Amino acid sequence: MKKNTTLVTKAYKLMREERPLAYMLSSRHSIRSPLLYFDEEQGINRPLRYARNQKTPFEDEQDGNAILEPIVFEDGMLVVPRDNQVLQKFLHHHPGNGMIFTEIDKAKDATKELESVERVLDAQILAKNLSTEKLISVSRILMGNYANSMTIPELKRDILVYAQNNPEDLMEVVNDPLLELQNDIREFFDQGFITFRNNQRDVYYSLPSNKKKMLSVPFNEDPYSAVAAYLQSNDGLDAYKFLQKRLKKDK
Repeated sequence: MKKNTTLVTKAYKLMREERPLAYMLSSRHSIRSPLLYFDEEQGINRPLRYARNQKTPFEDEQDGNAILEPIVFEDGMLVVPRDNQVLQKFLHHHPGNGMIFTEIDKAKDATKELESVERVLDAQILAKNLSTEKLISVSRILMGNYANSMTIPELKRDILVYAQNNPEDLMEVVNDPLLELQNDIREFFDQGFITFRNNQRDVYYSLPSNKKKMLSVPFNEDPYSAVAAYLQSNDGLDAYKFLQKRLKKDK
């Protein structure tokens, strides 16, 4: 028994952002412009050719009366009616499918858009429910020294806006198990307990009793991440505890 296949009109769009008024897609194989489909079952490359009066897009299955037609995207779009199955099959096998153009799948597009909207919503809910202490910590990490001069309502507003524009980044920072450490490090710098030198390549203590070098930042490593790694190490743990005590004392 033959399966009942529902034939539908399909739409395609160019993938480039700037879409020309008209774009002619390569529609037949040639030496100068190869248009081949690798047939997994036969293990060979098969030349493609679009001819409206043929039943197949494969040139080796077409007869000698092929009538060639151009394939033109207008304003970046191409609509192929349900009765032109050979063109739909041709576009499905075309090597430019997924690189030059793509089929418009409304259900798939809606799913992607829904996932994006939900990510933003999750990030904004997370941002909205931050405690004041955590809000300040997250703001310091994401906005740097600017956060120190802002009021709590300003921080809430800007973090909510940040969550809308950068949901993944916001959630990563909020859920970072090292958030407290990262915030402490920002405060150590803000309070002047430690300081950068040599264009953030070196970190020095800046205390009345200690002006020694803490560490050199490895090449291509984020300087704050380098400080965090050091303060978690056996060599830096005592320094971290000392700076924490100093921070609490000065608050």
